[in-house]
Amino acid sequence: MTILLGTRNGKKVWELREGLRSVGVPLGDLPSGAPEVEETGTTFRANAHLKARALSRWAGEWVLADDSGIEVDALCGAPGVRSHRWAGEPPDDARNNARLLEELRGVPPAGRGASFRCALALARSGEVVAEVEGACRGVVADAPRGANDFGYDPLFLYPPLGRSFAELSPHEKLKVSHRGEALRCLARVLPGLLRAASEAGC
Repeated sequence: MTILLGTRNGKKVWELREGLRSVGVPLGDLPSGAPEVEETGTTFRANAHLKARALSRWAGEWVLADDSGIEVDALCGAPGVRSHRWAGEPPDDARNNARLLEELRGVPPAGRGASFRCALALARSGEVVAEVEGACRGVVADAPRGANDFGYDPLFLYPPLGRSFAELSPHEKLKVSHRGEALRCLARVLPGLLRAASEAGC
């Protein structure tokens, strides 16, 4: 039994693989020709469901899909589900970060709180069989920090460590991040799901 990872983002693929390493289930990449699923949902959960259902129907396999982003307190939760394309098409991390800094120009540190959120959905034959979510609180910095530039990581300061996500190693980040929390939740329920599917001959 193989679970396909419903993303083409190489950094996200690494985090999904590493976060589920302890489960021992084979994880595969999307086959070439997999469709792009339009993210029309109004929540991370809805978009994760859309992708997992559509891709599992297309592939005829189990598919794990992710939707995630940043919600900034001073911006009433924006960019939220639009995080990846906030600065327009095509998606560009540097332009997204530049827009976030511009939107928060003049906002003092006390008003720059934010949350990273992640929703994961696991589907089989178009039906979601498991869903989990994770979140991480932080503060938006006034300038990018760190070299591990994945999404908004250079601007997301994690107070307990006093560093931005982009200043953490990939393993350090996975221990405290929104996606890491969601993956730990999934890892707890996944063995039971797979065992039940195997016993049912699925």
